Amino acid sequence: QVQLVESGGGLVQAGGSLRLSCAASGGTFSSYAMGWFRQAPGKEREFLATISWNGGSTYYANSVKGRFTLSRDNAKNTVYLQMNSLKPEDTAVYYCAADSRNRYSDYVRKKRYEYNYWGQGTQVTVSS
Repeated sequence: QVQLVESGGGLVQAGGSLRLSCAASGGTFSSYAMGWFRQAPGKEREFLATISWNGGSTYYANSVKGRFTLSRDNAKNTVYLQMNSLKPEDTAVYYCAADSRNRYSDYVRKKRYEYNYWGQGTQVTVSS
């Protein structure tokens, strides 16, 4: 069983930055692809970014490309989402996710069903 715990959310002004962290336990984190999604009120959960098991490749949704950066530290079992140039439309609950079913696999995962473990989410609010 894998547990994922997000942290780092909060309230920030437009144009500001936040760094979200997702700490994993209970599995072999270093073999999992990881992803970040977000869900705004009344909207579906939206894919943001994914990173391969070794950090060698990343993929971003167009909505965050150039503003968000995903990285991981396998020694700390943690992934990080650095968010810059935040906009009010970035306001949402942010979730990290892990795919433990396809270990050491580099294909790009953009769909919710491609991840089998999820964190509880962390709120990000961007004021205008």
